[in-house]
Amino acid sequence: MSISHSLTPAAELASRNGVRYPNESAAYRQARDALLAEEIELRRHIERVAEQRRALPPGGEVAKDYRFDSEDGPVSFADLFSGKQTLVVYNYMFGPERERPCPMCTSLLSAWDGEARDVEQRVALAVVARSSIERLVAFKKERGWQALKLYSDTSGAFSRDYHAWPPEGGDDAAFNVFTRRDGTIRHFWGGEMGFVTADPGQDPRGAPDLMPIWTILDCTPEGRGSDWYPKLNY
Repeated sequence: MSISHSLTPAAELASRNGVRYPNESAAYRQARDALLAEEIELRRHIERVAEQRRALPPGGEVAKDYRFDSEDGPVSFADLFSGKQTLVVYNYMFGPERERPCPMCTSLLSAWDGEARDVEQRVALAVVARSSIERLVAFKKERGWQALKLYSDTSGAFSRDYHAWPPEGGDDAAFNVFTRRDGTIRHFWGGEMGFVTADPGQDPRGAPDLMPIWTILDCTPEGRGSDWYPKLNY
């Protein structure tokens, strides 16, 4: 559904809000209403971007026969769809050369583990890494994940093609969406906001941000900060 171009101005909606907090000053309310108008505009922009994403033309066909190891044995790429028409794949920075997985990826996936069963009511969700399935399952148990489906891309073919294993080595996180329509699997969309797209003084990140922790911290006076990142242990 297209967003109407005759929406009520955000400032007008903000003025109708009527929310007040104990002992707030007039200056606070004026600034808060101005911020509320910007928040409304942000919500609208997020929806415009999502609408534009949904309207993308068909992406490239997945022609290779990618193979993975799952907790239940070898599977094909088509198997990752688990009967759904859409597949979301997150490439986890946990290659065989790493002693421990990426803390940022782990923080994200810990949050997603709680949402995975809800997500999979609509689409399939797969987490792919290049470490062996035994190593992935061991860390899944250590972390207490219950719902995430982990897959080992031991050949690295999928990770290489979909920008999670750079030619210079190491790991990159990647987030890709695939569709299966009339028996044909295609790439639909992938995150492309890397270092070359980052603004000065900011880490590269997608928009909207996939990590709930940053959304929470963005609502606080401390914000994200510039010298703190999640860790595997505290």
